[in-house]
Amino acid sequence: MVELSTIETEQKNERTKNIDSLSTLEVLLLINDEDKKVAFAVEKELEHIAEAVEIIYEKIVRGGRLIYSGCGTSGRLGVLDAAECPPTFGTDPELVQALIAGGITAIVKAVEGAEDNQELGAKDLQDINFTNRDVLVGIAASGRTPYVIGAVNYAKSIGAKTISVTCSPNSELNSIVDVAITPQPGPEVITGSTRLKSGTAQKMVLNMLSTSVMIKLGKVYGNLMVDVKATNEKLIERTVSIVRGTTKVSDAKARETLALCGYSAKTAIVMIECNMNTEEAEKALMDANGHIARVISRKSNESNF
Repeated sequence: MVELSTIETEQKNERTKNIDSLSTLEVLLLINDEDKKVAFAVEKELEHIAEAVEIIYEKIVRGGRLIYSGCGTSGRLGVLDAAECPPTFGTDPELVQALIAGGITAIVKAVEGAEDNQELGAKDLQDINFTNRDVLVGIAASGRTPYVIGAVNYAKSIGAKTISVTCSPNSELNSIVDVAITPQPGPEVITGSTRLKSGTAQKMVLNMLSTSVMIKLGKVYGNLMVDVKATNEKLIERTVSIVRGTTKVSDAKARETLALCGYSAKTAIVMIECNMNTEEAEKALMDANGHIARVISRKSNESNF
């Protein structure tokens, strides 16, 4: 039996105890005031987030994967972050994956009982051939969800690195991982509804984890997503804009160069900035582990001799 009174995310918020009697605007002001606490709670965890980023980065550069495991809102947030990595950073869909208790159905509809099954958490990892080359991030606001704990225990049993993202510092999940990330935004506006502040805090942390890792992997040049996949009209135009804005060439030149390299903004930038053909630019990027700045710096140094 779960004792809710001992779980941080189940505590009552005294500031909102009469929220049902307020006007619409007063309700919104109260929710907004509570939401303002989230960023400060995440800020206090930056050292732990940085530690987690370094672990994830090292695993990925050695051929590993980032795997999220969660239930309910936490699981859906993991699914959202993983799903956004391929279109934003041009990653293989296998690189960042999310497992949610109850599977795909649970993304849009609750699957009763799935989150209470530790064995299912382990099995889902086994089904994707999770190994100690990978890293597991267990997401659970309460820090006590059996599905996630089962996944983490399995990951630990095979020697994999584990990270938790919770809002409960004294939870079981935090006690068994290598790095615990625990923003504490305080009791929810609606008691126990962790889709609110806790969910926002977890989303912010996941944004930081994946985005920082992708920056370190060379998926960003300046603050531009140069590995974006031009899979629709909007993204094609964004790719053209990135190349044109970065290299200062004409719209026609940007489109011409992109057409030569399969609409890879990264390759097109190197082609223009370093006066290379497609093959040369692709090889230079490969030698520089995908970092445009390194390619341009090496080319500049060569030109000085």
